[in-house]
Amino acid sequence: MTSIIEFTGTVLTGPDREHHGLWSVGGVLTFQRPAAAPDQVLDGWVIPGLVDAHCHIGLGPGGDVPEELAEEQAMTDRDAGTLLVRDAGAVHDTRWIQHRADLPRIIRSGRHIARTRRYLRGFAVEVEPENLVEAVRKQARAGDGWVKLVGDWIDRDAGDLAASFPAGVLKHAIEAAHDEGARVTAHCFAEDTLDDMLDAGIDCIEHATGLRPRHLARFVEQGVPIVPTLINIATFPGIAAQAEAKFPRYAAHMRSLWEGRAERVLAAFEAGVTIYAGTDAGSVIRHGRIVDELQALHAAGLPATAALDAGSWAARAWLGAGGITDGASADVLVCAEDPRRNLATLRELRNIVLRGELVR
Repeated sequence: MTSIIEFTGTVLTGPDREHHGLWSVGGVLTFQRPAAAPDQVLDGWVIPGLVDAHCHIGLGPGGDVPEELAEEQAMTDRDAGTLLVRDAGAVHDTRWIQHRADLPRIIRSGRHIARTRRYLRGFAVEVEPENLVEAVRKQARAGDGWVKLVGDWIDRDAGDLAASFPAGVLKHAIEAAHDEGARVTAHCFAEDTLDDMLDAGIDCIEHATGLRPRHLARFVEQGVPIVPTLINIATFPGIAAQAEAKFPRYAAHMRSLWEGRAERVLAAFEAGVTIYAGTDAGSVIRHGRIVDELQALHAAGLPATAALDAGSWAARAWLGAGGITDGASADVLVCAEDPRRNLATLRELRNIVLRGELVR
């Protein structure tokens, strides 16, 4: 028997678009009232399921995790309202999640690709520059249209952040990914790394703490979005404190990047750079914190509606996922208040519907 859910109240089909009258019929959204009576009626402000655009389901502090822990991570994200995840690198092969109707949708990127001995142990495929293109092709084929590069990390010989790969090699690697039909995103903390990535034709930047005024016009012109992961950047002072004794220059750099985090995100937004919300959950950041990230974007100066858009309608469109449209999967949230005016209402969701099934 086909299940029917009726959503009463206000349906937000976009950041500035309201609609009244929405149903889920057999797991598919429709604006047309069905002939049969609904099995359930849910009332409130309806928005698409949230998107965590930088998440690591299947990754823990030591790298790979058992399937039971990956499942727990996915459920924690789901129960916080994240119904779509863009994986940003994991050792665990999470393709099985895509066959579970009770878990969030996931768009995978395969494993991180890093320079040899220049990243967290056990996380990445580690290669030297001459092997980068081959590694990118392999991970492009292993993922769902995304490849994740580690653009910079501490160089212990230099005592500070440094680019992982030469600019010329990056360009060939990104071209190879594009040949394979994949987009490339890169972990980037430092300032100069962004110049190399933009020169190479990168598709997205994670963290982007090194943003400077010289970069902004290029991000806009090239259509390169950023995923600031502000709740992850909040860990920088602790990282600096641990590194202070051996790497004082690196420690000072990390503190400086942390101190300018809000200013740089706001400058990017005001310049027209596209921003998406991501938590970086899965290594040191716990899962289920997408609302924390939305509120951090708002605290940095983005209007609440823009912060919500970064983790909802706009993020779904960017990833090619349905929002609230006729024929889309019924992956929606029901809020007690208008979340555009009060992001905190997302912490106490009235209902979560995934693939037309009531999670709660």
